[in-house]
Amino acid sequence: MTLWRANSLTTKAMLLLAAGAVASFHLAYAGPKWCWLILVFMGCLLPLARADSGRKAFYFGLVVGLLIYAPQLLFFWKLFQFGAIALWCVLAFWLALFVVLARGCLLRFGGLGFALAIPFLWTGLEYFRSELYYLKFTWLNIGYAFSFSHDLPVLAEFGVYGIGFCAVAVVINLYLKPTKMRGLGYWAFKFSALLAVLVIALLINLFYPAPATGAKKLRVAGVQMEFPNPAEVVLTLDQVTQKFPQADLLVLSEFTFDGPIPDLVKKWCRAHRKYLIAGGKDPAPGNQFYNTAYVVDTNGTVVFQQVKSVPVQFMKDGLPAKEQKLWDSPWGKIGLGLCYDASYRRVTDELIRQGAQALIFPTMDTEEWGEHEHKLHSRIAPMRAAEFGVPIVRICSSGISQLIAYGGTVVASAPYPGQRWMVSAELTLPAKGHLPLDRLLAPICVLVTALLFIMTAIGGFKPGKPVNSGSPRLNVPLRRM
Repeated sequence: MTLWRANSLTTKAMLLLAAGAVASFHLAYAGPKWCWLILVFMGCLLPLARADSGRKAFYFGLVVGLLIYAPQLLFFWKLFQFGAIALWCVLAFWLALFVVLARGCLLRFGGLGFALAIPFLWTGLEYFRSELYYLKFTWLNIGYAFSFSHDLPVLAEFGVYGIGFCAVAVVINLYLKPTKMRGLGYWAFKFSALLAVLVIALLINLFYPAPATGAKKLRVAGVQMEFPNPAEVVLTLDQVTQKFPQADLLVLSEFTFDGPIPDLVKKWCRAHRKYLIAGGKDPAPGNQFYNTAYVVDTNGTVVFQQVKSVPVQFMKDGLPAKEQKLWDSPWGKIGLGLCYDASYRRVTDELIRQGAQALIFPTMDTEEWGEHEHKLHSRIAPMRAAEFGVPIVRICSSGISQLIAYGGTVVASAPYPGQRWMVSAELTLPAKGHLPLDRLLAPICVLVTALLFIMTAIGGFKPGKPVNSGSPRLNVPLRRM
């Protein structure tokens, strides 16, 4: 097997590929009909591994990363000012590291070894930077490009990281060239791997669990309010019940209250015989607090509360939760998280392992952060609903609130900024949720990536080392790092 016909790329060719990678990534995130352009992004990024030096590979990867992440995450500037530049550079670093390690794999293992290693390398780095270190940040993973795609239920069994693994595997197959195949045999080889991925996805989808017969229905309603006072909350809850009298459970956003649930709101729940979930602050020693989602029952009593597991870094977001538990509601077992918690699989996976049949995320996205931030954040919950096979309720302070059915379909939503905007839907709770395949795949990829890093660092970056591609055409030494 070989990869490409030439050993290294000219600077002009690399500039064109870098521009193609940046443009296709932004287009893939522009809307559902463009999501498959994420494959073009990867198709333009991978050849940058053919740079004639490791330094050039790294810098091109870094520039591509900055041109992707800075425009998409421009709202960081409103949050962190000049600190946003450092955060953009940190995210771009991981893309640059991928390109330079990919080059090392090409040097160390040749064409076929490169093709086998790259899906593991991409997924390992993506999972590590998203889930495992202090500055973890999951947004803008390539899997999230498919969040609103009609193909999401088919893809979701792989999980968001598994989708990335498959996307890279598909793209690398297009570059893989059988040295002794020509004509029909060559094209049969090309499409065989693509067909295998499709068949596996469809077979897995056949076992996608359906809601159990007689499963309970949860009639839920929510309203968007940003930093209201208790009197405003009561007035708005009256309006919600008038508009959606059949709703059994009402949900408000994170930080609806600047403390525990006020007595005025508890009395309202008791008088109207409604369940309520709302965010507030549970005081902690040392002038600290726990960012908490409270559940008030029809007697006006707080019967359950869950602290936020992943407070936002560099922001006053409370102390992290010491444990996660499920609310044993009248409709089934429900897992609660707050805002940022939905972004992290270690948080949501634990709720599904405990038997959650639905997930509810009160969320604070302030209006001043801008519409694009709200749109990016809204990609997370549909993917989680599809991955786990459970409905998700996500009520935000200023958009974009979502009521999401099993399979990832958004059945009701509220726009940005949409103050006092109300949403309601009836959601079916399945017998149980399930974990996607990448729950095991992603950690394995991290281990493989660590091994690849060691192997390429030891033997793959020696100056003048020839590419061993299995073809004499490609046994040409690369210039020094």
